[in-house]
Amino acid sequence: MTIPAGGIPGAVFGVVGALAAFPLRLAARELARQHGQLRRGVTRRTSHVVFGRMVLAKTDDAEIERRADVERGAGRALLSENGFLRLLGLMKAPEASALSRQSLIDQSRLAAVDLDLLSLFDAFEHDREPYSFRDLILARKYAGLISGGASWGAIARSVHRSGPVASLTAKSLAVGSASGRPDAIYLENGQSELDGQLLFDLGTVDDDTLEELFAEAEAAEEEGRHDDAAVLYQRCLSIDPSDAVAAFNRANCLRGAGRVNEAAHDYARAIKLDPGFVEAWFNLAGLMSDEGRVASARRHLVKAITLDKTYADPVFNLARLEFAAGNLAEARRNWVRYLELDADSEWARMAAKGIQFVDLQMARTAG
Repeated sequence: MTIPAGGIPGAVFGVVGALAAFPLRLAARELARQHGQLRRGVTRRTSHVVFGRMVLAKTDDAEIERRADVERGAGRALLSENGFLRLLGLMKAPEASALSRQSLIDQSRLAAVDLDLLSLFDAFEHDREPYSFRDLILARKYAGLISGGASWGAIARSVHRSGPVASLTAKSLAVGSASGRPDAIYLENGQSELDGQLLFDLGTVDDDTLEELFAEAEAAEEEGRHDDAAVLYQRCLSIDPSDAVAAFNRANCLRGAGRVNEAAHDYARAIKLDPGFVEAWFNLAGLMSDEGRVASARRHLVKAITLDKTYADPVFNLARLEFAAGNLAEARRNWVRYLELDADSEWARMAAKGIQFVDLQMARTAG
């Protein structure tokens, strides 16, 4: 979870789940002051992903693990809430520490994956290495709880309910109960269950409503309930009209529902809110192509390629568009470029066949 060099200026932060420790709108304001951007969700331009602790209340462990693996695999820096706030200078950093991640693993016998996930949800004094001696004590306690049947998620959901996590170093923790919750975490040999609300809930009603609405809209979209999702994303936009991701997602839902004109309007709205939103340019190009508006589709694809030269999809679609228009040399040029970006997929094989076909056609014409 190393933070890339270069700091905040120009970085784009995405948020997965709602923040429990600080209102998102205030974090967005401070990030903008430091010349960064904050977005709900994750797009191609996202460089850092903040995992809000409220995601623990709405998402199971396996899905959180999958999402963390996806974002890490895409080369994005993963941040806990506290790590994010420290990066912004909105939270004081803990005292100096010296334990490396590997040293903490070796001395505590806590599995690496559990250490990383617990760090991601601020179950330690530090959100990443170097860790402190108090973190080592906590790691040993957590390793004992996990060996007793608790999951990392049960621990992460419990540790913020009794005060600062560092205070747990002086307390005895146990797992299991007679109440039928085998992974419940207890204080004082099972006499007092860690329960209650997450700390520092400073959000306003609008903050809470917006995060819940956005999560509900995402769920409806994933289930294919396009009209319902579009309504929910519109409610998000009524609370925060500057949310380019909500406008983009709503456009996708409207397109899925066959409401083409409305979808085009919301893709344009997303682009107006965030001119660098490459996926919005790309999807609007696809919509224009479906409607037979070739010139418009071409302009939008070229813009997407200009914004993100490593984005292979618009290159392929531009090649296909040029081929359909009879511009064989341009089609070939773009298919060649596509193969420089993607040499192994099914789409790459299609591009290679396209190049072969164009070469044959040109050879026949030359003959």
